[in-house]
Amino acid sequence: VHTLITYNGVYQGSNATLNATYVDVANYTNATGVRTCDATSCFTDPRFSWYTEGINQGLGFAYYAVDTVEVLGVRCLANPKALEELDNQITTNADNPILDIGGLNEFQRIWNNLYGDIYEARYPILLFGAAAAMVVGFVYSQLLRCQCILGIMIWGSIFSSIGIVLGCGYYAYVVSNGWEEADPQIQTDANILAAKICAYILFGIGATLTFITIFLRKQIMLSMACVRAAGRAMSDMSAIILFPIMQTIGFAAFMIVWIVYAVHLASTGEITETKLSTTVDLTVRTYQFDDFTTKCGWYLLFCFFWTSAFILAIGEIIIALTISRWYFTRDKRRIGQCTIFGSACQARYHIGTAAFGSFIIALVQIIRAMVAKLQKKARELDNKIGEALLCCCQCVLWCFEKFIRFLNKNAYIQTAIFGTPFCTSAREAFSLIVRNAGKVASISYVSTLVLFVGKIFISSLTTGAAYVYIDHNMGSKLYSTAGPCLLVFVASYYIGGMFLSIFDMSTSTILHCFVADEEMFDGDECYAEGDLRQWLNDFEETERRVIAGK
Repeated sequence: VHTLITYNGVYQGSNATLNATYVDVANYTNATGVRTCDATSCFTDPRFSWYTEGINQGLGFAYYAVDTVEVLGVRCLANPKALEELDNQITTNADNPILDIGGLNEFQRIWNNLYGDIYEARYPILLFGAAAAMVVGFVYSQLLRCQCILGIMIWGSIFSSIGIVLGCGYYAYVVSNGWEEADPQIQTDANILAAKICAYILFGIGATLTFITIFLRKQIMLSMACVRAAGRAMSDMSAIILFPIMQTIGFAAFMIVWIVYAVHLASTGEITETKLSTTVDLTVRTYQFDDFTTKCGWYLLFCFFWTSAFILAIGEIIIALTISRWYFTRDKRRIGQCTIFGSACQARYHIGTAAFGSFIIALVQIIRAMVAKLQKKARELDNKIGEALLCCCQCVLWCFEKFIRFLNKNAYIQTAIFGTPFCTSAREAFSLIVRNAGKVASISYVSTLVLFVGKIFISSLTTGAAYVYIDHNMGSKLYSTAGPCLLVFVASYYIGGMFLSIFDMSTSTILHCFVADEEMFDGDECYAEGDLRQWLNDFEETERRVIAGK
């Protein structure tokens, strides 16, 4: 605690025991504006050093020399145990504490312990959070091929949703009657009326959901058939699950370049110092940028939005090409892992489609970023009306972005099937959605449900396995297993979502292929198989009965 690390090297007091050469500090002699320690700005007495100008409660230009741990071979972070000992030493007697260990630094201690646990359990976190999540995700997709499991999942969730809505409505109705019949009456008439209105609204929603389920039962069966077909396709081309890894590598390569440019651009600003009028002399540094640098920053942000959307668009096109080729191949024995690589090579002809679709998304996102900046300005000026209007604009733009993403996804599928350009594909996709609104709505519901249940299943299973392993093998080395398990849950949920996004795209592609198959071919010429073929045969038989009845 008597040794401080500063820009001019090691600064030590008379009671320091650490060798001055123990810490190697970079040479800042040629830098401008560098602040250094002296007898007035940096005290080495642990009773007073925390509030000096140099340390400034951990926000100054100097800090205590503590033990560190190496991270990824390139960074050093403070050892949590060393920080805990530091907290104990920079305090005085109980009557005049310089640092409130129980209150002021409680969050810091929790964070240090959490970091130490995550670093100690880094290898199990990678094992269960990444590799195990992908394996469980693949197993989950194969389980969806089982008709009984998928049927129980889908129909059970539908009936449960309807039952919950009707049950809440019944509860609200009973509660409102109890309030009305109470003697003396405790609740006001307005509260009783509001409870009854809520009950009637819930009854109406439940009845609407019931009628929708009855009228869309055939479309729901078609959606389940599409899900099972997507599972078969992924089983025949199992290497497709590795595609998110390739996308992640590509995105990481772009981010390395982007961060370098962003850091260099941020360093071109001029540093200004502002002194705050407080009991302690505090100095805050801020960066000021000219108009040209600000415009470059917006351009760099637009490049980030466009490139990230482009990487996702190329992935969706490759998946759609792969699944559509699988669907329109009669002899499935010809399908294998080479189909994926062939589709990836074919995707080069659709780079323009991906670029144009991602450009539209990036344009909406940069407008949203500008609106967010205006929202911040409105909050600083305490303009409530401006905040409300900008919040409404942000909401509309968010909805519009979701619509564009949905339309782009279906346009990419049309491009993969028919090879048409973006505008033509978007128009045909919109027309297909309108013509088959029931099918699209049902498959969107089924896919969303399957994805949500899948994410929870993958993350829960991998987190449970990680907890058993970590607690059994390294429980005594950790402060708590909660931090590593929480990180495993988040990582597996995210990776499971990446894996299941392939499943979602595959299911939507199967639906587009089936609709095109249904409209272009008749009878035995159709490419539909299994449950899809059975659904088509039942539909055609129903049509013949209707025509014969007329």
